[in-house]
Amino acid sequence: MKKLNQIMFAMIAASVALSANAAHVLVVLSDEGQLELKNKQVFKTGFYLNELMQPTKMLLDAGHTVTFATPKGKAPTLDESSNNAMYFNQDEKALKQYAGLLHDLKLTSAQDSPVVSLARIEQIGIDQFDAIYIPGGHAPMQDLLKDKQLGKVLTAFHNAGKPTALVCHGPIALMSTLPHAAEAVKQLEQGKKVKTGEWIYKNYQMTVISNQEEEQAKGLLKGGEMKFYPQTALESLGAKYQSNTKAWSPNVVVDRELITGQNPASAVLVGKSLLEKLK
Repeated sequence: MKKLNQIMFAMIAASVALSANAAHVLVVLSDEGQLELKNKQVFKTGFYLNELMQPTKMLLDAGHTVTFATPKGKAPTLDESSNNAMYFNQDEKALKQYAGLLHDLKLTSAQDSPVVSLARIEQIGIDQFDAIYIPGGHAPMQDLLKDKQLGKVLTAFHNAGKPTALVCHGPIALMSTLPHAAEAVKQLEQGKKVKTGEWIYKNYQMTVISNQEEEQAKGLLKGGEMKFYPQTALESLGAKYQSNTKAWSPNVVVDRELITGQNPASAVLVGKSLLEKLK
């Protein structure tokens, strides 16, 4: 009986230790399923499967809690072009596993999605979350870059020094912290110099999908052209941009609380860096 009690105590202690180390991570995605291009063209898009699911699975496997949100609380849209083994080192089994997890989470279900709005996140309390993660796909270029509520959320994480991770097109969301983000977006679209006031991430070292990679991926836009590239935008705001030496190879930059990954191939390393910050 004494031995059994010792075992039970050890199990309870282990459980308490595990829960004490468990973090609550906020994952923010776009409400949008398309990106407006130059000349009134439109590109169907959303989030990239591997960029969302690889870090999400790592967080869940480590015992952390994940809450999913979009600005308006709409179910996010999967960019179907990312439902491809090429983003999983040509591993069809891995693709099936991650697509299956996405299906089980019901994130993209209009009726059953667990996604909440950023207004709801404010009601819950931003201070209830230990880290934030924003995956890419082109969709953040449509709304997250100028969303005022997201700007408030990111500013709160910045002020608290809490891990802030973003990948591929995701880092463009850092623009939302500008005092007049929507105006800055217009200036970029018009090719004008951005005059927006102070940016909380100025002089941070960071990365985002490079202009070179955007040029190489233009075929995805089927003849369309983006209004501006994320690298150009963030550099114009004062980011210290760091690129990989070979296009499409993994590249992660960590500066203070900020973790940024350059492209789809960087998602796993972003996840690992985030887990390190949460230890």
